[in-house]
Amino acid sequence: MTSSGIDGKAPGDLAALASQAGIAVDWTDARGQPHRVSDDVLRAMLGALGLPAADAAQIHDSAARLHEETRHPAGLLIVDAGAPIEFEARPDTAYLLLGEDGEQRTLPAHDTDDGRTRLPAVDTPGYYVLESGDWRRNLAVVPPRCPGVAELLETEHPRAWGVSAQLYSLRRGHGNDPAHAAGIGDFTALTRLAVAAGQHGASALAISPVHAMFAADPGRYSPYGPSSRLFLNSLYVDPAAVLGEAAVGDALRGLGLGEEALRLEGLALIEWPAVARLRLKVLRRLYDDFRDDAHTDLQDAYMRFRIAGGEALESHARFEALHARHLPPLGDATDWRHWPADLRDPTGGGVRAYAHAHDRDIAFHIFLQWLAAQGLDGAQRAARAAGMGIGLIGDLAVGTDPGGSHAWSRQADILEGLSPGAPPDIYNPLGQCWGLTAFSPRALHLTGYAAFIEMLRAALAHTGGLRIDHVLGLARMWLVPQGAPATDGAYLRYPLDDMLRLVALEAWRHRALIIGENLGTVPEGFNHRIEQAGMLGMDVLWFQRDGWAGDPAPFQQPRYWPGTAIATTSTHDLPTVAGWWRGVEIGWRDRLQLLGSGETEASLRHERERDRGALWHALREAGCIAHDEPEAPPADAPVEAVLRFVASTPVPLMLAPLEDLLGQEEQPNLPGTVDSHPNWRRRLETEVERLFDEPAVRARVAAIETGRRSHA
Repeated sequence: MTSSGIDGKAPGDLAALASQAGIAVDWTDARGQPHRVSDDVLRAMLGALGLPAADAAQIHDSAARLHEETRHPAGLLIVDAGAPIEFEARPDTAYLLLGEDGEQRTLPAHDTDDGRTRLPAVDTPGYYVLESGDWRRNLAVVPPRCPGVAELLETEHPRAWGVSAQLYSLRRGHGNDPAHAAGIGDFTALTRLAVAAGQHGASALAISPVHAMFAADPGRYSPYGPSSRLFLNSLYVDPAAVLGEAAVGDALRGLGLGEEALRLEGLALIEWPAVARLRLKVLRRLYDDFRDDAHTDLQDAYMRFRIAGGEALESHARFEALHARHLPPLGDATDWRHWPADLRDPTGGGVRAYAHAHDRDIAFHIFLQWLAAQGLDGAQRAARAAGMGIGLIGDLAVGTDPGGSHAWSRQADILEGLSPGAPPDIYNPLGQCWGLTAFSPRALHLTGYAAFIEMLRAALAHTGGLRIDHVLGLARMWLVPQGAPATDGAYLRYPLDDMLRLVALEAWRHRALIIGENLGTVPEGFNHRIEQAGMLGMDVLWFQRDGWAGDPAPFQQPRYWPGTAIATTSTHDLPTVAGWWRGVEIGWRDRLQLLGSGETEASLRHERERDRGALWHALREAGCIAHDEPEAPPADAPVEAVLRFVASTPVPLMLAPLEDLLGQEEQPNLPGTVDSHPNWRRRLETEVERLFDEPAVRARVAAIETGRRSHA
């Protein structure tokens, strides 16, 4: 790629504009080597930000536009609760403060020494409006930090534990009744798991993302590549929970799908396309019956949901209907950007005309969201009723599919043509490009963070907490221009302080715990910053090593783990305890030719053997295994001891993956694979109603509780 100037303009002017826009022109890789971003990449990123830079004139105009924006206030004034409100100087002597609850009061204005206007502090967090004559300003008054585990559980030194689960993997008892055979985990299975876990002492249940996918294209089922983060995956609906088992049974019989439902339910690996086809046929039959024959109270509840959902819900439903209409003729390689021009604008006349002509189809997708919202909300209510102080912890994906509902309906907020990813590092020398979209920080600033707040509210609507995937993206994002290799990207700065303060406000409003996935290489000071905001990080057993203390690096003793994170044995992208012990993922990586330079299966297994010894020694030192046990590690994974080890850490919340409670060897997802490994398809063998009756699970829960009491 070129790095020369154009039109006689020096490259430095382009670099200056990029820096002004928050693009890091220079960056340092994981090996400490410096790099400079090429001019072509800078122009692509600036163009996505709405700042064209093809020639000297455009660079000048874009720089002037940015400068003007910095001189004027953002679309939202963010202030700390209890601190004076300051903004650009104005001549008014008093302002009207309007609260969300309709409260109004007058605030006197004063001048500051530096020529700004100052108003008295507002003590209660929330969203407000300031008015004076024709002048109007939106105001966010934010709390000092997110609610913590201690506050949510109302205990000074919490030693809580919970479970993490892949929702699709859950299996509930069906008694050979097709009406109970979902083919995947659903919200009723989640409800039953929450009740069982809560009754056995769990304070939280963390789940995989439940974002809306593509109903017409169920081949795209990775929960981290959703169509929209504003709505829910309709395949997780259990219609019987709202409409009754008889209605579902009648629909299955009428469609002749009972045997197919039972077949899909019995599979060890989910057949997503087949499950989706069956469930959507049944749900459409149920909707048609509901529309014609439902009781008035259900119809009223549905209509209230539709009205409350407003433009965002209607837009998503319209997208789903339009996507189903255009997918067959256009093929799965295309998306809304290839639709007829009058349908690419969600607010245009073409879309309104289509919606009017296909109201029944659009109402069907709203019906699905209604059922889904009731299902997830019911699971959270059941979790709290079963004794969970936190309940469900949702998972917020880092981005959405650029061909999806969210990108279509919020085009002005999205960076078109850029995908989040990761720069080259020791483990991924070619870097990563995730094929998703990201918010434009410039658009967020200009619109008062409306899209960001909308997303947070959707994610927290039916949960007691939220895990933010790749939370580093709130500070900076590695973005790759469309069609370019992941190495040809650049870091874009995001307004971390503003976004953390808004996360804290929404967490306060929803009384929710916030966890930031901060694994990997994190810039100095970042973890301290999220800690200040009340956000818990994530500490995973496999990464808690004392790298300076020996070879192999010993596992860090529980007492030395920091208390500012949640602790867990593993994640969906990493080996289970039993799988790590046997080196199952090493075998997968070898078979799929995913080994790195200089790696062999033999060398990795030799290294794993040494690591097993290091973990076994750590378990013994921590008192998690008896001292009369053999010095050499056993052949079978000491899952119970490992769970007790992690539970002994001084963190406020420990999460145990269901795969480890059950002693499973296979992990949910193997990074770097798509179809060659059964990602996001494995189902649990044990039904959730019986899970905590399993002797091995009971023993592992007891080990967790013993570990949690060890530092109580």
